Order: sequence, then structure tokens, then C-alpha cells
Amino acid sequence: MPPVLTFRAQATMMKRARGGAKPLAEFTPGLIAEALAARGLGETSLIADWPAIVGEALARHARPIELQWPPRAAKRDPDAPTVPATLVLRVEGAFALEAQHSASVILARVNAHLGWRCIDKIAFRQGPLPPLNEKRRPAPLPSDAAEAAASAAASLIVDDGLRDAVTRLGARAIDRSARLHGAAGARTPRGGKA
Repeated sequence: MPPVLTFRAQATMMKRARGGAKPLAEFTPGLIAEALAARGLGETSLIADWPAIVGEALARHARPIELQWPPRAAKRDPDAPTVPATLVLRVEGAFALEAQHSASVILARVNAHLGWRCIDKIAFRQGPLPPLNEKRRPAPLPSDAAEAAASAAASLIVDDGLRDAVTRLGARAIDRSARLHGAAGARTPRGGKA
């Protein structure tokens, strides 16, 4: 016979089960940290926040690929200051000279981001870079005609929140269809001409 659970135990188990799926962002820092640490980049924010650290213009043409730390002596004085690292950047060939001229600015910004004088030199490696992910611009607001058509199509939905969501989605779909196929060929969800 299976064990009988009290109401409180059942409620506790249901709360745990209802947690749902965790966002992928909770897992990625742990997964990425190991790969970055192998390249000397123990600070994941250096990669993730690169455009904010050095600015969009520099980030488009130069990216960090490695932090090279000098070897430590076996019998090092514990009170000796830490020797700064060298930041290795992948730079597009045409931007290499500009990057060299901007090296002091990059050093200052990266050290300010990390909070200490972690880097004292920059080494450049020329090579192609994948395009920087551009921020998506917000979708345009739907037209009044599309809003009215979508509202009419969703009028039979009883739940207010669902009806509003379907109306917003429908209005954007109607406008997008009108832009793609021309205003004359666009159709409303009920099959009539727009």
C-alpha cells in the first residue's frame, strides 16, 4: 500500500513541482565560465558586457579572446604585488591601426570595469569577426484599421486578458501582412479584404 501523505506534505510537493522551467540564463554562466577560464577569461562580464565597456564603435571591430597571465614563480613572496595580465584582442585588419591608437582607452575602461589594475598590455591578433548582435528595435505600433479588425475578430473571446493579447497579436499580423503583400491584397482574419 502506498504511503499516505498529509495535506501539508502534498501542498509542499505541489509548490515544488509548480516551479516550472528555469530560464536558460540561470545555467549559462556556469557553462560559459569553464570555457572562458580555459582562455584565462575568468570574468564572464568582460565578454558579455564588451560593447558597454569599450563602446559600440570599438566593440564592432575588436573583441577579447584571451587574458594571458604571466607564469608564477614556485617560491613567490606572498606580499609581492600581482603581475598584471595581457589582454589579447581579435581585431579586424582594417581596424588594427585604430585599435592600437585606442589601446590606452581600452586599458582604462577594462581595468575600471574589473575594479583593479588587472591588465597592463594589449596584444592584437588580426582576423575576421562575426557581426555584433544588434539590439532589436521595437515593433511598430499597429494601425487603427488593423487594431479594429483584430478586435472584431477576437470579440468572441470571453477572457479579457486573452482577448487583449490576441487583439495585439492579430493587429500586428494584419499590419505585417499588409506591408508584405501590399495594402490591396491584405486580408483580415475573417477572410475579407482589409
